[in-house]
Amino acid sequence: MALVRGRAAPLLSKADQLHEMLKVQARLQYQSGTGDGEVRSWRHSLPVLLQDLHDAGLDHVEVLVEHKLPFSPKRADVVVCGVHPKTRRPSYVVVELKQWTTAVAGPDGMVTLPQYGQPVLHPIDQVRSYCQYLVDYVPYLEQGDNQLHGIAYLHNAAAKNWTLDDHAPDAYGRLYTGEQRAALISELKRLLSTDPSTAEACRQAADDFLDARTEPTKPLLEVAAKEVKEREQFVLLDEQQVAYNVVENAVARADKHNTKTAVIVLGGPGSGKSVLALSLLGDLARKGRRVMHATGSASFTNTLRKIVVGSRSKRAETLFLFFNSFIGEEPNSLDVLICDEAHRIRETSVNRFTKAATRAKARRQVHELLDIARTPVFLLDQHQVVRPGEMGTEAEIREAAEQLGCRVDVVTLDGQFRCGGSELYDQWVARLLGLDPRPPIPWSELVGESDDTYTVAALPTPAALESWLTAHASKSGGTARIAAGYCWRWSDPTVVDGTKVLVDDVVIGGWRRPWNAKPEKPVPGAPASHFWASDTRGFGQVGCIYTAQGFEYDWSGVLFGDDFVRRDGAWVARRDRSFDGQVKKATEEEFPALIRNTYKVLLTRGMKATATYSTDPETQEFLVRLCA
Repeated sequence: MALVRGRAAPLLSKADQLHEMLKVQARLQYQSGTGDGEVRSWRHSLPVLLQDLHDAGLDHVEVLVEHKLPFSPKRADVVVCGVHPKTRRPSYVVVELKQWTTAVAGPDGMVTLPQYGQPVLHPIDQVRSYCQYLVDYVPYLEQGDNQLHGIAYLHNAAAKNWTLDDHAPDAYGRLYTGEQRAALISELKRLLSTDPSTAEACRQAADDFLDARTEPTKPLLEVAAKEVKEREQFVLLDEQQVAYNVVENAVARADKHNTKTAVIVLGGPGSGKSVLALSLLGDLARKGRRVMHATGSASFTNTLRKIVVGSRSKRAETLFLFFNSFIGEEPNSLDVLICDEAHRIRETSVNRFTKAATRAKARRQVHELLDIARTPVFLLDQHQVVRPGEMGTEAEIREAAEQLGCRVDVVTLDGQFRCGGSELYDQWVARLLGLDPRPPIPWSELVGESDDTYTVAALPTPAALESWLTAHASKSGGTARIAAGYCWRWSDPTVVDGTKVLVDDVVIGGWRRPWNAKPEKPVPGAPASHFWASDTRGFGQVGCIYTAQGFEYDWSGVLFGDDFVRRDGAWVARRDRSFDGQVKKATEEEFPALIRNTYKVLLTRGMKATATYSTDPETQEFLVRLCA
């Protein structure tokens, strides 16, 4: 999907209007404005490239401007579609355009520019990652002799101001400056036929590229085993790669200067935090670093133990731990501690099972996590705090780190890799729940004329919702789950004819289903609560916030209970309708935010679609209107 597509010659003839066309298309497809910097880049960079294509004799090639990567919010600046001069097979060139006039490359491969607040990727690494990502998610590009190449073009850069040419080039990444324009033109002619009679083939190549089947984002827990045991199975893009490099730099700095750095990585649901965590874990472990992974979620940690490592051995247990595992441990015992889902950090690691001798050594949990490693890494989403006592925010971690004399580095992940890469859906959920200052908006109105493929629905009954999910999963494949607000009693299993079974606690009219199994009370035929989201048998039960958080599935159903309802155009959180004993203890100020965050988490689990239903008539009417 590109904002603008056309043959090179006609686009060149209206090059001075392209930035305005792109602004209009961006508003239509993404329902958002564009920054002055992006518009300036379009105005100054695109005419230069189009002129170079003309001078190379490539007026007939097809040009895709601002092409969105599949299942990702990231966009390639330009994809030039043509045919190879020798094979006559489709040939594609991804071009990353930069207006930079000067930049400084560090030994870590990052680039520092005066106008940016944090280091950015080397442009070769950026275009290389886009090419690799396209190959990973567009199988068509691997068929036959189809070719894909990447070019970073810094048309304003002069050699005397340049220090970025030390990266080894390859097919996915070559760099050219303005002074190397002749070499760029030669490279374009080498990759794309200059024969005007291939114009129709170029058009077909663009059609085939845009229409090619795309595979969904690699499910985190299906490829995690290879991620840890072998080499990286994920391609890290932009801010993900920046965060990865920031951690590597902190580890190297700790070795060289005996320093300590806390790295905070901020990102919303599906922004790639756990992908980054597993990439770091695999790479650092292969390098012999003392590294561990920890979370505050029993479901997430136990699933990683089972699927990533492939067994439940003691070795697995030493790799994936919990936030409360470090009471009294020797400071700096680890090189790196990766704290995934760090918004679930609690005030203390002590609970009712903590022995007295251990309890005496306990400190604030955040201090224990900071102490244990020379480079503690915290990956968090501040809108996923769902229980009282969870205090994993940037401000809390920063304050604690600075109290201990730690340097603090912060990186923000802006992308959306869950929910089909749909930034519009992410925005729709925020507006729906009042987490965005803009009012709620119907899905069809927000999507407008964009090519967004994410599906939203409001079903009239829970039975209809369940049937809808079953039909989509059967027809298109993938996993389906139903999750709900904690508005029903969660009973212990009962015994029927000598067999332990789950109780149908979630009752809505004539529709009855059990919650997922309790962690400490297994039931034959039902997955343990830790594996509700990843075990195929999980569709038979309703998941709660504590089993759904941190996971993803293709087709998501969300049941709104009576704890969160619409009244007079606003959301009302009702403590007396909640069965969550912990959340009911929250203060008057905390309770509404915790309930709102609960539904934010549940609404952002689906990769392809989300269907909703509310037990409250007024709220159901609101959802029907907003899902239209």
